[in-house]
Amino acid sequence: MAAERGARRLLSTPSFWLYCLLLLGRRAPGAAAARSGSAPQSPGASIRTFTPFYFLVEPVDTLSVRGSSVILNCSAYSEPSPKIEWKKDGTFLNLVSDDRRQLLPDGSLFISNVVHSKHNKPDEGYYQCVATVESLGTIISRTAKLIVAGLPRFTSQPEPSSVYAGNNAILNCEVNADLVPFVRWEQNRQPLLLDDRVIKLPSGMLVISNATEGDGGLYRCVVESGGPPKYSDEVELKVLPDPEVISDLVFLKQPSPLVRVIGQDVVLPCVASGLPTPTIKWMKNEEALDTESSERLVLLAGGSLEISDVTEDDAGTYFCIADNGNETIEAQAELTVQAQPEFLKQPTNIYAHESMDIVFECEVTGKPTPTVKWVKNGDMVIPSDYFKIVKEHNLQVLGLVKSDEGFYQCIAENDVGNAQAGAQLIILEHDVAIPTLPPTSLTSATTDHLAPATTGPLPSAPRDVVASLVSTRFIKLTWRTPASDPHGDNLTYSVFYTKEGIARERVENTSHPGEMQVTIQNLMPATVYIFRVMAQNKHGSGESSAPLRVETQPEVQLPGPAPNLRAYAASPTSITVTWETPVSGNGEIQNYKLYYMEKGTDKEQDVDVSSHSYTINGLKKYTEYSFRVVAYNKHGPGVSTPDVAVRTLSDVPSAAPQNLSLEVRNSKSIMIHWQPPAPATQNGQITGYKIRYRKASRKSDVTETLVSGTQLSQLIEGLDRGTEYNFRVAALTINGTGPATDWLSAETFESDLDETRVPEVPSSLHVRPLVTSIVVSWTPPENQNIVVRGYAIGYGIGSPHAQTIKVDYKQRYYTIENLDPSSHYVITLKAFNNVGEGIPLYESAVTRPHTDTSEVDLFVINAPYTPVPDPTPMMPPVGVQASILSHDTIRITWADNSLPKHQKITDSRYYTVRWKTNIPANTKYKNANATTLSYLVTGLKPNTLYEFSVMVTKGRRSSTWSMTAHGTTFELVPTSPPKDVTVVSKEGKPKTIIVNWQPPSEANGKITGYIIYYSTDVNAEIHDWVIEPVVGNRLTHQIQELTLDTPYYFKIQARNSKGMGPMSEAVQFRTPKASGSGGKGSRLPDLGSDYKPPMSGSNSPHGSPTSPLDSNMLLVIIVSVGVITIVVVVIIAVFCTRRTTSHQKKKRAACKSVNGSHKYKGNSKDVKPPDLWIHHERLELKPIDKSPDPNPIMTDTPIPRNSQDITPVDNSMDSNIHQRRNSYRGHESEDSMSTLAGRRGMRPKMMMPFDSQPPQQSVRNTPSTDTMPASSSQTCCTDHQDPEGATSSSYLASSQEEDSGQSLPTAHVRPSHPLKSFAVPAIPPPGPPTYDPALPSTPLLSQQALNHHIHSVKTASIGTLGRSRPPMPVVVPSAPEVQETTRMLEDSESSYEPDELTKEMAHLEGLMKDLNAITTA
Repeated sequence: MAAERGARRLLSTPSFWLYCLLLLGRRAPGAAAARSGSAPQSPGASIRTFTPFYFLVEPVDTLSVRGSSVILNCSAYSEPSPKIEWKKDGTFLNLVSDDRRQLLPDGSLFISNVVHSKHNKPDEGYYQCVATVESLGTIISRTAKLIVAGLPRFTSQPEPSSVYAGNNAILNCEVNADLVPFVRWEQNRQPLLLDDRVIKLPSGMLVISNATEGDGGLYRCVVESGGPPKYSDEVELKVLPDPEVISDLVFLKQPSPLVRVIGQDVVLPCVASGLPTPTIKWMKNEEALDTESSERLVLLAGGSLEISDVTEDDAGTYFCIADNGNETIEAQAELTVQAQPEFLKQPTNIYAHESMDIVFECEVTGKPTPTVKWVKNGDMVIPSDYFKIVKEHNLQVLGLVKSDEGFYQCIAENDVGNAQAGAQLIILEHDVAIPTLPPTSLTSATTDHLAPATTGPLPSAPRDVVASLVSTRFIKLTWRTPASDPHGDNLTYSVFYTKEGIARERVENTSHPGEMQVTIQNLMPATVYIFRVMAQNKHGSGESSAPLRVETQPEVQLPGPAPNLRAYAASPTSITVTWETPVSGNGEIQNYKLYYMEKGTDKEQDVDVSSHSYTINGLKKYTEYSFRVVAYNKHGPGVSTPDVAVRTLSDVPSAAPQNLSLEVRNSKSIMIHWQPPAPATQNGQITGYKIRYRKASRKSDVTETLVSGTQLSQLIEGLDRGTEYNFRVAALTINGTGPATDWLSAETFESDLDETRVPEVPSSLHVRPLVTSIVVSWTPPENQNIVVRGYAIGYGIGSPHAQTIKVDYKQRYYTIENLDPSSHYVITLKAFNNVGEGIPLYESAVTRPHTDTSEVDLFVINAPYTPVPDPTPMMPPVGVQASILSHDTIRITWADNSLPKHQKITDSRYYTVRWKTNIPANTKYKNANATTLSYLVTGLKPNTLYEFSVMVTKGRRSSTWSMTAHGTTFELVPTSPPKDVTVVSKEGKPKTIIVNWQPPSEANGKITGYIIYYSTDVNAEIHDWVIEPVVGNRLTHQIQELTLDTPYYFKIQARNSKGMGPMSEAVQFRTPKASGSGGKGSRLPDLGSDYKPPMSGSNSPHGSPTSPLDSNMLLVIIVSVGVITIVVVVIIAVFCTRRTTSHQKKKRAACKSVNGSHKYKGNSKDVKPPDLWIHHERLELKPIDKSPDPNPIMTDTPIPRNSQDITPVDNSMDSNIHQRRNSYRGHESEDSMSTLAGRRGMRPKMMMPFDSQPPQQSVRNTPSTDTMPASSSQTCCTDHQDPEGATSSSYLASSQEEDSGQSLPTAHVRPSHPLKSFAVPAIPPPGPPTYDPALPSTPLLSQQALNHHIHSVKTASIGTLGRSRPPMPVVVPSAPEVQETTRMLEDSESSYEPDELTKEMAHLEGLMKDLNAITTA
């Protein structure tokens, strides 16, 4: 088994596989180098490899007896085979001349005929196996303890005893612990057979349960430990018949505290005796143990508990409970579980160069906590300036030298055992690069410059090395570049330094190439150091600079901490602090400064003290304070002492308990409730409350009762029927009794009434209406045997459920105030008790008008009954206000009209504040009590609307809830990241991905945007990730021009007005592999939303000179359009000469034509707007009335004017529009064309820069509505109608305008683009953010050969205002054909005056200039 475990461990060791690679490398050196991944070396250089060297088997603790033989196993693996030696108690054994000890071939130690006596114990002790390989190093095994059992000695002997049949008996036999395994029992000189009824406990004690006659006889215990057996006294056990009488229950053996190691078995002894025979149960930490179903817990004979394979969870307190039906007894014991040391992290092999710093890491666990020591080649490592234990267990070696090579072992020990783990250190020559990446155990200062060297010139020595800054514990060095490389941009530098007279040299490297300074930290004051600097280039290290000798500054001699700082409370308001003179005063101490601070605050106070003690007065009672002292000498303040905390003494409470209330339970008892005094007035731990009560008629006879400090209510019983009592309560501390509350009275019932059901209906209800109030009076229910605790009055205009007021059970009338005059009120009255409210009684009344001034004071006198006057009922608090203080705190304040004007509370009333939020809808109210007129509500959710209301309670009387106040907590940065982050590739565009997400669950405010981070390296620093901002509350975003077939990682961060929230977890997405590009049907490149068209002369739809619409074709078409336009102008001029003489007649005719009297004969599909829809900058638009025709097909003007011009007549389009607007979420919509655009086919869109428009101008997101002069300058009602764009926001705006019957002119924009005469898209009007679908496109220029798929462009949304915007598509309608234009003009009437014609000609002149500018461009 040992060999098998060793082989398994060998196969799992990285060193083993490296060793196998090296064996292969002897046959194929090139292949081995390739597999190992080692860097290429300079000629002649070789890398020594780590050698597998470890123990296959280590010795374990062993128990032996005198005269026997023992084998301590040990076997180590290495190539070549190691030499095995043994140490005993730290000293090597000389096995050559030893007759009894010999080394076996596998390395184990054999000891024959173990020697052990009282004065001679040569074999007992601690053994270690030591394995050595010459020229490699040494390792040592764990320490094994050999215990030799001593001579048998009985610490207690069995005693004669008797036992009743069926009961339990024990016989003691205690020997030294190492002999317990060798104890056995004899009955009548014959070996005793053990079974489930008769057992031997681990201590050697014999337990006999359910005794029978056969158990009687002579017993003795025997110890056989190698020599002659040792016998105890022989005693008789008598078994008596069952007397059938009860005997006391007693423990024969109780459990005792035990300590066990994980994995061992433990027996907790517990044996009881008594009649009837007891049964035993076990509990652990007050939980019953189930010994029947557990595999690890077994109940042994007599009741002892055995736990097998102990774990750490088994530790705790165990209770043994014996019960025989008449009485129960219990005993307890603590089980402590310990654990041997185990390695959480073992040291790893390290390659290094001389002068480097390394760290061997070692993490261990165990119970008790193990101590760690380090061994190098079998010898203990003694901590020094260069060998340091860091982070408790790690070994740091500074400034390596060649002799530091070898095997280092981490040895962990505790009381239970020990363990070892090791690693090898190999120091390479400086011209040999460290293979593979630097291991994690290298410090940051030495991980640089490990790249392999290549052949080439090396740099010369750095010049002018100087110490530019010398301090007590650090030195800053600077230098110039070597003469061989005066620029030195690619040079790195290493600074070697050592203490004068010390051979060990340490190294510090510069942080980046070209840096020519370094700061050496952690130096000793007033110490001489030697420095030298070397430069490195890609070929290796160059020459060293001349040594520089520098001495650090001496440290300023400041005082050390004052020793023996003590503080003790002298009184409830003072604390005395004492200390002694600092050991390292470094000169005369001038004075001390004592700092103190109340626990839980951050305000520290100080006082100057010249002596060694000081008493601070005026402190708060029973409050914890912390103190520290700083000594001062002539150099300044020294080192502060650690804080010492102490609490002032307690005192009697300085305030009475709060919110005292009384509740009459029946005719003989009253329940008292109260709250503790305010925390600041308790002045100590409340140990109890003193309740004093008396009859109201006999104020001298006072009864007292005490209750515990945790009790906040008490039922006072044994009172007289129908009697009024006064009560008061005071709080107690160990120092005495504090002030008491004011006397509060309550009257017991005349008889014990029934409160198992609700009260019956009141016997009568009368109302007397006044102008702004109604006086309500009533009589109690006829059945006086049911408890009535009060009356509930409901009232309201037309309904009694608007307001509810509760009054005391003794009250018989109430005045409802603040009512409206001349209003019909419905009033309801219900009696209630603790069971609920009874049947209501209804009445109605109409308040009097303002003019009614009749006397109202005679009502009570004229009533057929005499109401009993009672104090004014409790009115609800008024003026409730909520003041928002933070994201989770709101202060509620209110006023109480029943208090005096100064609003000072002098009685025992208290207020109840309740609050809730309506999100979610089923949220319940939360309540809190207050004794002042304000309350601080904390623990609220950020950015949440809460409603608050307050009621007042005095005694048993309570008001209704006040009017509610509302407050919304401040926003807080999001506390959770966006969720459900998904990344998908865009169909047909492999370089474009779409990121989708959901808002954070804890947004804590309105989300104003998101930031998308993406990177190809998930471990990169976050400032190295690419940032993609998203404005507004969009939940999707496109990222374009990514690299194909590349994994990307995405994180999203939400922000609100308070800042950024946490980032989401990284989501990985690999872009698709590249598909075939070009050829038929291939897509144009995805330009994305941030694409800016080049500002060149070619304004093609693609913004590229290589577009199918080249510049020559564009020029030809523009000239053609110009010719057509001239023809149109000539025709218009001819028609203008035939105008009528009456101006009004012409205007009516023009209006008539617009209203539908002249329409095209053809279908609506024949309508084709002009190609170049150009408006002049000086053209003014006049607002006009809308056409009364609700559904015009086409007017005299061929330009679209409203939504009906470009949409079908039916309502399906409207629903489609809204559906598209609601469903669109920021994706490019290539197919979302309008109906008209769909009929005309897909045509290219013109891209124009959106940034050219001033953001403050409020214009519509539509093409310009300026029409061509010859066809659209009618002055009646055809000057202007606001046309509809194709975006959803434009449709919405149009519908609103049509409803209002007004039409606003389109504002003019002065574009800066070369195509300035083209209409530009405008910014949508301010309003709720909407996500617009793509604009419908219409033909710009007809070209039959244009059959490519044209890329679509996202339109701007309202969220883009005020920031950099992508280019916008411009919708340019196509020109009508000449025949259509002629037909239009023939169907219209001429209505131009001469001055109008002059203006139109001027406009035409400007149009031609614009055409020339376009052609030239």
